[in-house]
Amino acid sequence: MVRSTSTEPSAGSPANPIPLPKEKKFLMRYYRGERLPSPMGGYLDVLGIREGDGGLGRVLFECNVSSLRFVLMIPRATRTETEKVKKLLEAGEDLTCPRHGPFHRLSKVGKAWVCPLCGVAYGKGG
Repeated sequence: MVRSTSTEPSAGSPANPIPLPKEKKFLMRYYRGERLPSPMGGYLDVLGIREGDGGLGRVLFECNVSSLRFVLMIPRATRTETEKVKKLLEAGEDLTCPRHGPFHRLSKVGKAWVCPLCGVAYGKGG
């Protein structure tokens, strides 16, 4: 029996999730709240959402058929999205996620306003 001496966890394990494609259709399905199909068959279940480096979002999924872990990297906020949130903040209105629509409010995380559904930071402010 040959044992691997590598210290890197296997792909699809909790410590090393498999990256999902950044296809626009795939992201739009996620923003609409649809169930995402798994590359292994079945569907992906959301395990957690984190704010990534530089304003990126990371959504961790688990396949309900194979139990493999996948991660979807959500692109950081565009300049237009950030300006929209800044205008809402200055007007004193409720801050909502530009990608998820008017029913999903942003949360204050440290100094940044972050969407709890995609982990994207939409600027800093009071």
